[in-house]
Amino acid sequence: MKLGIVGLPNVGKSTLFNAMTGGGAQAANYPFCTIEPNVGVVPVPDERLKVLADMYEPDKITPAVIEFVDIAGLVKGASQGEGLGNKFLSHIREVDAIVHVVRCFEDADIVHVDKGIDPVRDADVINMELILSDLEILERRLDRAKKKLKGDKTAQSEVDLIERLQARLNEGKSPRGLDFSESDEALLAEMPLLSMKPQIFAANVSEEDIVLGEGLCEANAHFAALSAYAKESDNEIIPICAKIEAELAELDPEEAALFLEDLGIAHAGLERLVKASYSLLGLISYLTAGKPEVRAWTITRGTLAPQAAGKIHSDFERGFIRAEVVAYEDLISCGSMAVVREKGLLRSEGKEYEVKDGDVVLFRFNV
Repeated sequence: MKLGIVGLPNVGKSTLFNAMTGGGAQAANYPFCTIEPNVGVVPVPDERLKVLADMYEPDKITPAVIEFVDIAGLVKGASQGEGLGNKFLSHIREVDAIVHVVRCFEDADIVHVDKGIDPVRDADVINMELILSDLEILERRLDRAKKKLKGDKTAQSEVDLIERLQARLNEGKSPRGLDFSESDEALLAEMPLLSMKPQIFAANVSEEDIVLGEGLCEANAHFAALSAYAKESDNEIIPICAKIEAELAELDPEEAALFLEDLGIAHAGLERLVKASYSLLGLISYLTAGKPEVRAWTITRGTLAPQAAGKIHSDFERGFIRAEVVAYEDLISCGSMAVVREKGLLRSEGKEYEVKDGDVVLFRFNV
């Protein structure tokens, strides 16, 4: 699954992307230095892997990953083609969720496209362009549905849905808060609406703000205003300092840990952002552990055991017999799989079992 990193020009998108992925995206003090989207695959931080590795001493450790796309900065009028906007909006249509980077720091040396710093205004600019683009798509779709309605009365449900969506968007609000039937969901899947994509705000704050404490940047009036805006639109917000994250990316893990300790920060902002993004998509990880490899496998919450097995290999899903499962916490408290078995904590689960986050699983299957 892909997350698109969006925002106005010069808010720190490419700096964050480079720190996150080592992707080498161009980052410069002028608008539109990024034209084509940059793509990077990022490991999802998971402390459980190291603990299991200490237990099993594997040849290989493989974390779950998530894909990020650095999309060029949007400007007001993007839905009408301003600043190559139509091209950039098409890139957003290809992602599953949005990481919306908003500048919440003052720096006279870094150009802002609208001169002054106003994160709520900036966030509104981007969201309104997504809404305007969606309204244009829905208008065309409504015309086709009404023509279809003349000979097919079943098209009425599509007309009704589109008009509901238009009414919501004309209020300047995302339709994500509306209730949809199964038939509505099927129709929505055919409409690549930008405003329907899950969104998380990455508030790019100053070094001084981030060291106030993890998530405690309320002294920054810009961050406080954006927090209220995010809460109103039911979106999560993560404070992050792109400058610090870029410096951390240049250090080895031990040096980075010492640097964070000196700043009084428990976790890097990017670590929190990646975890929050992973959760935003409704993703979880189950674990496999043994001498060859300790690995986290990405699945959608609610995935059944055979489909989870299919993530490893399609043969596992086709020939699924059962899953031998132990909760990560139980395995760690026991200290070994042998003790887990002795205590009867290893469960045998069938085809209807929903795999949980942190399940340590061994699949049994017919070849």
